[in-house]
Amino acid sequence: MNVSVASTADVPALNRLVNSAYRGESSRAGWTTEADILGGQRVDEGRLSEILSDPKQRLLCLRNDSNEVIGCVCLEQYTDRDGARCCYLGMLTINPEKQTGGLGKFLIGRAEEFARAWGAIRMSLTVIHVRTELMAWYERRGYKRTGETEPFPYGDERFGLPQRDDLHFVVFEKSLT
Repeated sequence: MNVSVASTADVPALNRLVNSAYRGESSRAGWTTEADILGGQRVDEGRLSEILSDPKQRLLCLRNDSNEVIGCVCLEQYTDRDGARCCYLGMLTINPEKQTGGLGKFLIGRAEEFARAWGAIRMSLTVIHVRTELMAWYERRGYKRTGETEPFPYGDERFGLPQRDDLHFVVFEKSLT
């Protein structure tokens, strides 16, 4: 397994991977599915291309020995209100047929190393509040709830079609120092 920064050539594979892991019937092969709470897409090629062109963001690809993209994660640099350099972790994805084998743990570890090399002292992420298993998974990796929440972007179909009207995000953080 190796982790590398994604390129524009990776966009079609990343789009298929992320949508297959979060939405639709294919996502039910793994435990990260959002198919029961969100329909539609998780991401599209346009959004992935935007991420790749933003100097404050990086998409990291997890590749198997055949160079196939089997996982990814998005990192975004930001400065907190105290002026500290931080990273937001999003779109952590492992092929649904390869989940539960430690690849997510491996990839998040590499993402944290990348963020540290970028100068980040803290990583943050958000999880939809009904994803209790996922929140517990991040907590086992050292992420702590901040007590803050963020609204779900209702009306923005780029993030999916909500099947419920009570969705919001729980904010997590982890020190990288």
